[in-house]
Amino acid sequence: MTGPATVRRARPADLPRVVELAAEHAAYERAAAPVPDLAQRLHALLFDTPAPRLRCLVAESPDGEIVGYATCAPELSTWQGAAYLHMDCLFVRSGTRGSGIGALLMDAVAAEAQDLGITEIQWQTPAWNEGAVRFYDRLGAKAKEKLRYSLTTPCPPSG
Repeated sequence: MTGPATVRRARPADLPRVVELAAEHAAYERAAAPVPDLAQRLHALLFDTPAPRLRCLVAESPDGEIVGYATCAPELSTWQGAAYLHMDCLFVRSGTRGSGIGALLMDAVAAEAQDLGITEIQWQTPAWNEGAVRFYDRLGAKAKEKLRYSLTTPCPPSG
């Protein structure tokens, strides 16, 4: 990659590439692959509503290739009685890491928070991901040690 990357909000045409990156991200984090209809689900969350809850930012190389993405959504903290921006994903593909793209994506997520009037961003990363931990530490972020749980619930009856 030559020249600086740019970060912008995702467009519908970007979703196939975002899905590819999400699959790379899941494999990197040793997680289950994304759902088969992820592009359609993301489209609904990002573009099929006047006030989308999810925001997706993409990092684009000078040649137009999308090489990273970040997603975030406002959430509420009971203990603070205030909103925070939850960054669900930040991923930069192998071969482009270390070129400043992660920092550009973080700046864009911070700008989203500022646009929403939110003063805190929260996220998580696997403890074994030492590169990400070093990156976030360099940003001045503070880690909070917690375990993340997931519980699948049955779908409500349709009709």
